[in-house]
Amino acid sequence: MRKSESINYKRIAEAIAYIKTHFKDQPDLDKVAEKIHLSPFHFQRLFTEWAGVSPKKFVQYLTVQYAKSILKEKELSLFDAAHESGLSGTSRLHDLFISIEGMTPGEFKNEGENLNINYSFSETLFGNVLVASTPKGLCHLMFFEDKEFALKELQSSFPKANYKEIADSIQKNALDIFSPDQNNLAEIKLHLKGTPFQLKVWNALLKIPSGQLSTYGNIAKNIEQETASRAVGTAIGSNPIAFIIPCHRVIQATGTYGQYRWGSPRKSVLIGWEAAQKAK
Repeated sequence: MRKSESINYKRIAEAIAYIKTHFKDQPDLDKVAEKIHLSPFHFQRLFTEWAGVSPKKFVQYLTVQYAKSILKEKELSLFDAAHESGLSGTSRLHDLFISIEGMTPGEFKNEGENLNINYSFSETLFGNVLVASTPKGLCHLMFFEDKEFALKELQSSFPKANYKEIADSIQKNALDIFSPDQNNLAEIKLHLKGTPFQLKVWNALLKIPSGQLSTYGNIAKNIEQETASRAVGTAIGSNPIAFIIPCHRVIQATGTYGQYRWGSPRKSVLIGWEAAQKAK
């Protein structure tokens, strides 16, 4: 590491340590830049380059993570949670949750309470799947080896939801995606729970045509986050809808297929099957 890079690393490490200690004070750009003796403009550029997010967004992430922890661990009202997190009121807490978590703080606290989820188990060409839906659309599709483990994973996403084992039309339409005949597929509506960044990555995955591949770097570039390949990989690994949101079509820049949430061998089979279908 060059001397200038070493100095910059130490500056950013110092800034991160300061923000982690003082995030409840909601420090602005000027305040943190002053602490590490840089101009706000230089600090903003340097921090974003090293951390992958802006200083403001980093403060927001820490604030929301803290609010999530105290909403789960303590019997606090949303007002008290906002105050303890250093925010001026519940509207600020609400806006941050919508921006970062893709849900309101009330929805996070309720953990899916009053949400009705239908689910069923099915066999496909590529193994057994658990598929689940809400009245709004498909919310979960995963390959599994252990039925009980698969159901627990679904329930962990919405701990207080009402579950019913029944196959509905949304699930049946989704399972048609595994048919060799792709010409008459019904529209599949998705009901996704994720952060805006995750949703942006998953939307980019939907644009990769069947039988074609992309790379983590290309996905990062497509969502205008060229330095965020690692974060893109994390978002891809969190994809709750197997095959339909085609995370299996993303490979490493070297051409190596890489990891897959539901097993690397299955990823290879999916890629090969789609290539064969396209060649027909």
